[in-house]
Amino acid sequence: MPSNTLPAMPLVSVTRTASLSRLPVEDIKDPLPPHWKCYMSPQGRRYYVNTTNNETTWERPSSVPGTPKSSLRHKSSLQAVNGVNGGSLEHPHNSLIRKSSTEPQCPGSTSPTRKQNKETTVTINCVTFPLPASMPEQQLLKPNEWSYCDYFWTDKKDAQCNYYITGFEVLVQKQFKGKQMQKEMAEFVRERIKIEEEYAKNLSKLSQIPLASQEEGTLGDAWAQLKKSLADEAEVHLKFSSKLQSEVEKPLLSFRENFKKDMKRLDHHIADLRKQLVGRYTLVEKARKALADRQKELELKTQQLELKLSNKIEEDIKKARRKSTQAGDELMRCVDLYNQSQSKWFEEMVTTSLELERLEVERVEMIRQHLCQYTTLRHETDMFNQSTMEPVDQLLQCVDPTKDRALWVKENKTGEVRPVDIEI
Repeated sequence: MPSNTLPAMPLVSVTRTASLSRLPVEDIKDPLPPHWKCYMSPQGRRYYVNTTNNETTWERPSSVPGTPKSSLRHKSSLQAVNGVNGGSLEHPHNSLIRKSSTEPQCPGSTSPTRKQNKETTVTINCVTFPLPASMPEQQLLKPNEWSYCDYFWTDKKDAQCNYYITGFEVLVQKQFKGKQMQKEMAEFVRERIKIEEEYAKNLSKLSQIPLASQEEGTLGDAWAQLKKSLADEAEVHLKFSSKLQSEVEKPLLSFRENFKKDMKRLDHHIADLRKQLVGRYTLVEKARKALADRQKELELKTQQLELKLSNKIEEDIKKARRKSTQAGDELMRCVDLYNQSQSKWFEEMVTTSLELERLEVERVEMIRQHLCQYTTLRHETDMFNQSTMEPVDQLLQCVDPTKDRALWVKENKTGEVRPVDIEI
């Protein structure tokens, strides 16, 4: 949209307003000077464009041939706005509908795109998010499921509130905690094995004690069988401890041997993409400031021309306009690089989050299977103590990694609003 001064920055995802309107009736009755045309802004306000040099003004040009001097204060080059004549700068990575500002722009106001940016997006730690009031309800990437890829886009403060950690770091920390829990489970089974081995040793020792060995008759036979049963029981417990070691403890310890290396690789990959995003956002801000400086310079030269007409000042204005155009092009380039980085980061966050989700399901299922094996061995070892294992069996049958994940996500989620491209 035209403005009384050169807009603060190039337009992104907004086509030239001149293509959205037609000549008002009154302008047909009262023709404009040669090469001037009237258009209607999205807010219903008329503005005028010189089709020869693309100058724009809010004020109606005089019917006298030439441009009125007063309009020099309002003219701006659409080339300086867009960096190219008549170009539409629709960014390829935009995926959400953004609201345009509906308030009319008056002379002296900031550019409509800058105002739109303030109203529709917010940048937090160099990641751009839409404001809730500026967008329709956002659809989850995995509806009807508490998936990692939908709830960890926002950074959060650590427990001591000393610094921020990313949502992805929260997921990685959960993976490391899960690995530690798995290791502690294996240590628990190791202690159970020691108890079984010691118990079997004591039973075997007790079965060999010659107490009451001189008992005779049928009672003596029954007593001898009782002592023999201790030796048999000792053998059963010894086999139980051996199977626990090979079928439960060892698999728990060896599962995902390269886990730490894989987690560090994934963490570093996402961290590198985030670091690149931060660097490119810094370049965007630097380019934004450079464009503002060039615009101030152009405005100053224009004011000097109003006070004193001279060929030198006109030449300075041309140079200032070229610098402003170049600054606008540079800002557009930086914004495009930023949006590319954010798009890449977004894609890798989704892919890697789903991979962590898969690994977590795999870990929980593996542990569940081996704990079921533990109870099976325990049943085989001591049929008389089945009642002590039944509660464990029931709980193991109820193990549900999806439900566990949903409860954990609800308690630890950092933010469910996904990032969008930056707007300028």
